[in-house]
Amino acid sequence: MKRRRTLAVSVGTLVLGGLLLVSGGPGVTPAGAQNPTPQQQQLRQILDKLDQILAATKPASGGGEATKSGGGGAEDNNTLRWDQALSAAQRFVILPAFNSDAVLDKETGLVWEKSPQTTAVSSANVRLTCANKAVGGRKGWRLPSLPELASLVDPSVASPGPTLPPGHPFVAVQSANYWSGSAHAENPALMWGVGFGNGAVLGLSKAFDQRAWCVRGGINAD
Repeated sequence: MKRRRTLAVSVGTLVLGGLLLVSGGPGVTPAGAQNPTPQQQQLRQILDKLDQILAATKPASGGGEATKSGGGGAEDNNTLRWDQALSAAQRFVILPAFNSDAVLDKETGLVWEKSPQTTAVSSANVRLTCANKAVGGRKGWRLPSLPELASLVDPSVASPGPTLPPGHPFVAVQSANYWSGSAHAENPALMWGVGFGNGAVLGLSKAFDQRAWCVRGGINAD
């Protein structure tokens, strides 16, 4: 986006400068306006080309709406943004390329297990559990960070939950506590997690097993 703005400013400066050269400056009627010289004709052709380049670098009409509705441009790449608030029908996409076992969250760009395992796992083994998974025939899974895991919570959903957006496509999510990969700096005996029974962020004791919901993409939780 910054590159586009720079290009637009540069081209605009060239166009303005060229027009001043052709016209002789502001408020001046060019002597050869009716019979332009070859140099003026050549400059006019250059300015026309610059106008075409400038037009090509401008966002298409309705670009802002395209971004909100999941348009295909580079600036619409929602894998790099967290500034959208979508309904569940618009937000979550089941991925056929992952044998429909994974779900893309278009608000964050993260790919989640469609059906996280229902058995609890220890804090010592939870990272390895995600790292060894091959959901949808693909490796590269990890434990989510606390903000990533909490991003799935819908605060409007009351206890006993699970506190997920109504109409979500996930299966077997329990109203239970789930590990995040974020360390609890104030208390090394705890790890941060999310309780999907009430949507609360919690410090979870490493002495007790909790559930894991693995994710793919985005920042590293470690």
